[in-house]
Amino acid sequence: MYPAPFDYHRATSVDDVLTLLAEHTDTAKLLAGGHSLLPVMKLRLAQPELLIDINDLDELRNISVEADHITIGAMVTHHTLATNPEIASAVSLLVEIAHVVGDQQVRNLGTIGGALAHADPAADYPAGMLALDASIVAMSANGERAIPIDEFFTGFLTTALEPAELLTAIRIPRTGDSFGAAYEKLANPASGYATVGIAVALTTDTAGEIDSIRIGVTGTGASAYRPTSVEEALIGSAGDNATLKAAVRTATDGIDVMEDKHGPADYRARVTQNLIRRAVFRALASANGA
Repeated sequence: MYPAPFDYHRATSVDDVLTLLAEHTDTAKLLAGGHSLLPVMKLRLAQPELLIDINDLDELRNISVEADHITIGAMVTHHTLATNPEIASAVSLLVEIAHVVGDQQVRNLGTIGGALAHADPAADYPAGMLALDASIVAMSANGERAIPIDEFFTGFLTTALEPAELLTAIRIPRTGDSFGAAYEKLANPASGYATVGIAVALTTDTAGEIDSIRIGVTGTGASAYRPTSVEEALIGSAGDNATLKAAVRTATDGIDVMEDKHGPADYRARVTQNLIRRAVFRALASANGA
């Protein structure tokens, strides 16, 4: 199918984008990599009257590594994240995730900001951002604000972004010693999307037990989420098999688990539990220098 007719504008600056979004609040869409937007436009599930192309905004491609946080511009591609040595050193979980996003063409053109703003329930980055306690930086004509990641994903394909806001960057706090992280994914073999994806970031104490932990889940429900009951059950433990088996039983409590041709709800729930266990084991081994 062909998309519905639309006007096209190639933005020259962030201010240019913000002005257009303020003028066309409910009728404009932003074009970055296009791998999420264009398919839904062709299916006419989205019919913007104005398409604002932001590919010339090089200021949104910056990566900054500071003493206490990392800032990643919204237009940074998956390929750049997968191959950037600063990111590999400062937040290796992002490198691990970027390597398994889609296929090579998607990784070369798709952007982290576009993926997060689209908020596909089976996308990889949302789980990682939840695990890493990121903040989403958004700008509008009224100024800039930082949205805590725990408040960002609000439902199926929906976020806390306002219609006139542009996602400009992602901020991730730097981690200290005894930190470990891992991403485990059961991928759809055709699309590369996560049937279930689990990101874990944790720290350990001097005894090698879990001192803090954040778990992000994607693919299981209508939007990415944290199974806080699992996190609470694991704090203070050594992450042994018996403790993990007991803890992950609540991983989908209160979640309307998705069901589709790739698997019934009970299958996805079991996969969610098993992948959490795998990711915690790997993250613990990393934190403890194994």
